[in-house]
Amino acid sequence: AFRPLRLWWRADRLPRPHTLLPVRRIRADDGWCEDPADRRYNRPIRVPPGSTGDRLWRADRLYDLIVEIDHNTRPRTAGRGSAVFIHVARPGFAPTAGCVALKPGALTRLLKRIGPRTRIVIG
Repeated sequence: AFRPLRLWWRADRLPRPHTLLPVRRIRADDGWCEDPADRRYNRPIRVPPGSTGDRLWRADRLYDLIVEIDHNTRPRTAGRGSAVFIHVARPGFAPTAGCVALKPGALTRLLKRIGPRTRIVIG
């Protein structure tokens, strides 16, 4: 089971969601380190313009709401996966790169019901 740690949200697109989770606005330079050789692996980072990496500020709406979960956090193990989130699904529920994706309405409803003590079973 995984714990939800924090909600990341695009304040320029959506009102602040109702949730018991800690909430953080997504900024244009927010990203996630996916390099297993980097000491910041599986942690939020600042991504300079033009660089590669998993950007949290996206043109599509997939990351308008992101639930950060405690996958591979304590301890962080290189190669066990990073940036495993719960986020908005692609049209037709096209596959993700390992995340859980929900329709926007379902994700909004979920946020109202979860908090830091929630346990999420994925499987």
